[in-house]
Amino acid sequence: MTKPHARSVIVQDNNIEKALRKFKKKVQNSGILNDVREREFYVKPTTARKLKRSAAKNRWRKQLEAQQLPPRTY
Repeated sequence: MTKPHARSVIVQDNNIEKALRKFKKKVQNSGILNDVREREFYVKPTTARKLKRSAAKNRWRKQLEAQQLPPRTY
C-alpha cells in the first residue's frame, strides 16, 4: 500500500459522503481555495494597496462601532 498524499482521503466501508466531508475540511484548512481565488486575476500593486487600505479602514470603523455605547431607549 502506498503512502497517501497530504490532501487525499481513504474511503472506508464505501462511505463516500464521509470521505468527501473529510476532504473538503482538509482543503479548507490548507487554504488552497483562498490562494486560487487570490491568484485568479492579476491585481496591480497600486490596486492591492488601495484594497488593503480600505479593508483596514473598514476593520477600524467596525471596531469603533463595537466600542460605542448603545443608544438610549427612554
